[in-house]
Amino acid sequence: MAKAIWNGRVIAESASCEMVEGNHYFPPEAVKRDLLKDSATHTTCGWKGIASYYDVVVDGQTNKDAAWYYPDPKPAAANIAGYIAFWKGVKVQP
Repeated sequence: MAKAIWNGRVIAESASCEMVEGNHYFPPEAVKRDLLKDSATHTTCGWKGIASYYDVVVDGQTNKDAAWYYPDPKPAAANIAGYIAFWKGVKVQP
């Protein structure tokens, strides 16, 4: 069961993550949405498409753009549509 943890709080937990390029992508239902805040940031991956970001907010502290997802990925990445991955100090324990 993989867990994403930041600032001492479990943000996501699932045994059904998708692994892409070394990142755990958590199913949307496995993520505590109350700890995420929409971000205006977007980036583009050549084979996955346009990524959208969330800030992770725990106990009043914000980790800007620490989570990302592909709402409408290219066909090669269809398996991660809506799945959420983490970085920027968010620890993912496999």
